[in-house]
Amino acid sequence: MASSDQLLLKRNKRQTTLQGKGERDNGTSSTDFVLLGIRDVPMLQNLLFLLLLMIYSVTMVGNILIVVLVVADQHLHTPMYFFLGNLSSLETCYSSTILPQLLASFLTGDSSISAQFYFFASFATTECYLLTAMSYDRYLPICQPLLYASLMTWKVSLHLAAASWLGGSLLLVVVTVLLSQLQFCGPKAIDHFFCDLTPLLELACSDIRAITIVSFIFGIFDVVFPFLFTLASYICIIAAILRIPSSTGRQKAFSTCSSHLTLVTIFYGTLFVVYMLPRTAPLRHFNKAFSFFYTVLTPLVNPFIYSLRNREVREAIRKVLRKALPCTQSSRYLGDTGKRHF
Repeated sequence: MASSDQLLLKRNKRQTTLQGKGERDNGTSSTDFVLLGIRDVPMLQNLLFLLLLMIYSVTMVGNILIVVLVVADQHLHTPMYFFLGNLSSLETCYSSTILPQLLASFLTGDSSISAQFYFFASFATTECYLLTAMSYDRYLPICQPLLYASLMTWKVSLHLAAASWLGGSLLLVVVTVLLSQLQFCGPKAIDHFFCDLTPLLELACSDIRAITIVSFIFGIFDVVFPFLFTLASYICIIAAILRIPSSTGRQKAFSTCSSHLTLVTIFYGTLFVVYMLPRTAPLRHFNKAFSFFYTVLTPLVNPFIYSLRNREVREAIRKVLRKALPCTQSSRYLGDTGKRHF
């Protein structure tokens, strides 16, 4: 509550200043905002555009490839890869809420946004739930191997995935509705490269205590509880692995969850740093940098982590390449033969 009072005090001071200068907007609840983004480095705009375009292209191709492999390869029709396919689908949606808008702003100079917050926040919440479901799927075969087949059925997998998507979508409706009721004064410029909740609340000139309390409660259910469940799962997993007598057995057991553990560490590590850092002027650049990690780099590294560290995914990629290369070679051979006959 102290933080919300401080935000309210800042807004009151800013509102008073704007009134004195005659620049204050009439109180409005319009959802059109302008992202200041990364415009404070104008000399690097072209380089940043090319870098972000490459990141977005690789992210989309890599995650879509994972989805195609999971659907097409019969060996990947297991709950583990079903969740991976859902995660890769989520990452494509997640990246598409931020990067296309950012790339368009480089080209057109128009940084206005409207509904980005809802989609970004709902996908981020869905990822928390989905990573938790995946940790439970990794916990069962290591800690409860005899019960895995009966506990993690296709029906259970579908229910966990559906609950993750629906939970992220429905819970954020409440926060978004409360946010739409706020009035925003003055220039609605967000000092960030995407529309996040805290920068939005800093621009509001009406009472934000209700939305602060609701978002805090939802944050506990959406982020803290899933993280604690995931942490508890991996504590049990590591304890079970350490009890395995042979080093080969320990290494084999750990390899089944190392990819997921790496992704969880990157996602939650940067997420907690972002939202635990105070919103002071000297730390704003650090906030943007760490936000870049969990919003942009996590979807990028997901396919690399699972393809480089997972034998079955690598084998599925080899099968696709083996099927594609003979087709390419045969088409070239037919083309060369036709040219010779001609």
